[in-house]
Amino acid sequence: MEPQHKRGSFTGSVGFVLAAAGSAVGLGNIWRFPYLAAKDGGGVFLLCYVILALTFGFTLLTTEIAIGRKTGQSPLTAYTKLDRRWGWIGVIACVIPLIILPYYCTIGGWVLKYLSVYLTGSGSAAAANTYFNAFTSGYWSPVIWFVIFLAATTLVVYKGVDKGIERFSRVLMPVLLVLILGISVFSLTLRHTDEAGVTRTGLEGLLIYVVPDFSGMTASKFIVVLMDAMGQLFYSISVAMGIMITYGSYVKKETNLVRSVNQIEIFDTAVAFLAGLMIVPAVYTFMGVEGMATGPSLMFKSLPRVFDAMGFMGDIVGAVFFVTVAFAALTSSVSIMEALVSSAMDKFRFTRKSATMAVTLIALVVGVVVCLGYNALFFEVTLPNHTVGQVLDVLDYISNYFLMPIVAIATCILIGWVVKPQTVIDEVTEGGCAFGRRRLYVVMVKVVTPILLFFLFLQSIGVLQMLGLS
Repeated sequence: MEPQHKRGSFTGSVGFVLAAAGSAVGLGNIWRFPYLAAKDGGGVFLLCYVILALTFGFTLLTTEIAIGRKTGQSPLTAYTKLDRRWGWIGVIACVIPLIILPYYCTIGGWVLKYLSVYLTGSGSAAAANTYFNAFTSGYWSPVIWFVIFLAATTLVVYKGVDKGIERFSRVLMPVLLVLILGISVFSLTLRHTDEAGVTRTGLEGLLIYVVPDFSGMTASKFIVVLMDAMGQLFYSISVAMGIMITYGSYVKKETNLVRSVNQIEIFDTAVAFLAGLMIVPAVYTFMGVEGMATGPSLMFKSLPRVFDAMGFMGDIVGAVFFVTVAFAALTSSVSIMEALVSSAMDKFRFTRKSATMAVTLIALVVGVVVCLGYNALFFEVTLPNHTVGQVLDVLDYISNYFLMPIVAIATCILIGWVVKPQTVIDEVTEGGCAFGRRRLYVVMVKVVTPILLFFLFLQSIGVLQMLGLS
């Protein structure tokens, strides 16, 4: 076996923050956040999300980044260094990105396909009701686009931490932010009169997005909104899948972790908000409230119809939008692969070259199976959360809804009650850094966060639905 290479590191806090924010700012923010916000009363969802980001998200981010820097290891070995009896958490934390990477790159391939359609001026074709299903049920096209996206991810990870991930993030994240801001402003200027003579504007869509709607809000409905916001935040900030531990292990001791966590929180929440701002007003303007209720198909089915209704500008706006989504998806897929590559290097003494190729090969095989799940391997199964899914949905459920809460709950118990919160506090305050939310952190990691995660887990496995609370 090839000798182990020296572990890489970020050159400074800016590179770390941009890479970590790039991981957090992915499909979860640009695709999932807007439709949940539209479904859950706009401002009510936003309010819950922000409060949770400052408490729940802060706790999980701080914990994982501190574990990574303290141990200098990726998740597969980091938990063992804290307490050998709890090393099993690291194993599950590595299984999660191994499951996620293939289907994430499959969706990334879908994004590239749509981008190619708009770049070639064929956006009107994508607006057809049958277009998405016809594409995903094809045998070759989804596989080809998946391979292209996986290859781009592999290339960045192959180049390493400073020359690959950090350099890539320093360029892409500012560009991504500018694109999102540009589309958000454009969405607010939209105006459309439908066949019934009803005129709607982007500014009206903005009010629906940001103003809390408490009409008909019952205790059970609020629980649904709260669980949706927590589930979205959990999905969005890239915790419980080894990513933040991995990135934390590349952070130098002189980096102020408190400031870095705050910056990641702000960046992630801002981009999530702007993602909703660039999608919800546009969908409302051209499709009304009904269009906003299309759920997960919002990006691939509803938005192409919105772009088509824009006339000649539709292909331009559509191309810019899918470039933005492709960038966001790529920054996240890079972080998912890096968690696996780093674990293989730390545990099995692989070189970066060998680890990257091994992970890519596994992702390639499983990803092809995911692509075939819409044709040759098609099946439908009802999941415990009462959704109906195929291969991709099953993998998403196992990783995001079942395993991730288990890892996060176990991590809170380990830090809160076994090795004690002071372990993380000592790492965060290394070099005299002030930890202003120290008391909040202790309460959250020991009590509040594991309880919230437990309820999220109950919702994921369908218990809350059975009790009529969700």
